[in-house]
Amino acid sequence: MSDTIHPPSAEFAENAHIDAAKYRALYDASLRDPEAFWQEHGQRIDWIKPFTKVKDVNFDLGNVSIKWFEDGTLNVAANCIDRHLASRGDQTAIIWEPDSPDEEALHISYRELHARTCKMANALKELGVTRGDRVVLYMPMIPEAAYAMLACARIGAIHSVVFGGFSSDALAARVNGSEAKVVVTADEAPRGGRNTPLKTNADKALDGVSHDCKLLVVQRTGGDIPMQEGRDHWLHDLEAKVADDCPPEEMNAEDPLFILYTSGSTGAPKG
Repeated sequence: MSDTIHPPSAEFAENAHIDAAKYRALYDASLRDPEAFWQEHGQRIDWIKPFTKVKDVNFDLGNVSIKWFEDGTLNVAANCIDRHLASRGDQTAIIWEPDSPDEEALHISYRELHARTCKMANALKELGVTRGDRVVLYMPMIPEAAYAMLACARIGAIHSVVFGGFSSDALAARVNGSEAKVVVTADEAPRGGRNTPLKTNADKALDGVSHDCKLLVVQRTGGDIPMQEGRDHWLHDLEAKVADDCPPEEMNAEDPLFILYTSGSTGAPKG
């Protein structure tokens, strides 16, 4: 192990948003008066209904409770996208680098991100997804994965990301565990010269699911895959019929945003 220190350039340090001294001052302030610190920094995001209570914590054994900004309402997708539209709508929000050198990178603006997120949100609504419903995302590393997460946040649904390399059994366990109403996936996931058959894996997973669950499928490669009538839906077909605007749902600060599962290596995956 090397103990050599490589300091940043003077230009990099000069343009940094924070340095060690500023970080230490912020950290000390957060310890000295947590209530005042988070009262101030809680204003850095946009609230639909501003909070009046910063925190409510109880560490009594057997009755632990931690709540932040509990009487405030907001929407995560609106904070990620909408509040930037007026000042930087044409600025790049996401840079997507493809796996293959034969594909071009994409620079997605805030305005385009807003439209694509709203279309996917409205597509999920078409499949019956409402506030509080769970949506599992079993996808490749494509822009639609970001659109899907933001779309769920926009309509108040709870998303759960499942790694695209997981087996159909692992996917089924998470769909069952969350009682997901929809699984968003893709026909295939190209990576390293191979196409992982995500849709086929999702089909096998749903064979082991104990409740009705729909599939929303992104056309990534155009591979020949079976589509089950009534259950499976192409994203591009639904998006062709829906608006590119979707009002953000007013959510409580303590409402769940996503479910993250453990690996399941020592037992059933726990959300």
